[in-house]
Amino acid sequence: MDAVTYTFPALLDKHRRAIRIFTAAAVLSSPLLIAQPALADFRVCNSTQNLVGVAIGYRAKEGWVSEGWWQVPASTCATLIEGELQSRYYYLYAEDAARGGRWTGDVNMCVAENEFKINGVDDCYARSFQRMGFKEYDTGRQGSWMVQLSDTPGTQESQN
Repeated sequence: MDAVTYTFPALLDKHRRAIRIFTAAAVLSSPLLIAQPALADFRVCNSTQNLVGVAIGYRAKEGWVSEGWWQVPASTCATLIEGELQSRYYYLYAEDAARGGRWTGDVNMCVAENEFKINGVDDCYARSFQRMGFKEYDTGRQGSWMVQLSDTPGTQESQN
């Protein structure tokens, strides 16, 4: 076997070719360049120090729907609706599990004591549900939305 001898410029040129091939392979296999669907959803973030139970209401094809309970631990977020939002308006009700505080609004919807999905907002008591005031959020038809719940009443923030 004959030993191959490379000069420094030849080694440098070979090294550059290897880097170009490696870079091209890395770029082509990068997940960032592959078309990914946009993440869109309705999220609630709990910036309190307590567990919060959350219910959401919205208008669906079959009419008004309220559903819950999402358990959102302190300093975390939960996705209530996954995917592109279909409605302009969403309604939220939440309770602080430890201190009993509530995030409410003026739109009455039905809730149940345990996990629920309720069609309709009328006759809550007659249907063995409770009636609670939900806060309205106008998403402006954005594809995603986030609500921030905080300890200070009246400072819940929403953003898309």
